[in-house]
Amino acid sequence: MAVSYMTREGFNKLREEVNYLESEKRPAISKQIAEARDKGDLSENAEYDAAKEAQGILEAKIAQLKSLISNARLIDESQISTDSVQIMNKVTIRNVKNNQQMVYTLVSESEADLKVGKISINTPIGKGLMGKKVGDIVAITVPSGVLSFEIMNISL
Repeated sequence: MAVSYMTREGFNKLREEVNYLESEKRPAISKQIAEARDKGDLSENAEYDAAKEAQGILEAKIAQLKSLISNARLIDESQISTDSVQIMNKVTIRNVKNNQQMVYTLVSESEADLKVGKISINTPIGKGLMGKKVGDIVAITVPSGVLSFEIMNISL
């Protein structure tokens, strides 16, 4: 798995999620399996099958999160500059065609959350903005075509 850059906040959220899954979800599923097993014939026990499947999904999720954590590289936020667009920058862009302005914070894949304006540096827009400076006009290919954005501001 590739290195994943993230903030201390994002890293701590992942660790909290793993802790929750291991300390609360795992025992709850084990209890469901035991209760289903106590009901008798396992060959025709849908509850047992469902609980075992849920256990498999949970264990896969825990393994995936632990892998993300083990490959995480924390970003030293004191070293982030606003000279050109980089991860952890808040970027104000203007759609050249319709003049609409948007503000995005560029983050790692695991921290992306469009509802709060955090986009991954791996998205077409994220990739297109990286390294650009205020005043640059960038043409970015998105699924619906090519969009042109002017970089209005870069901040922390």
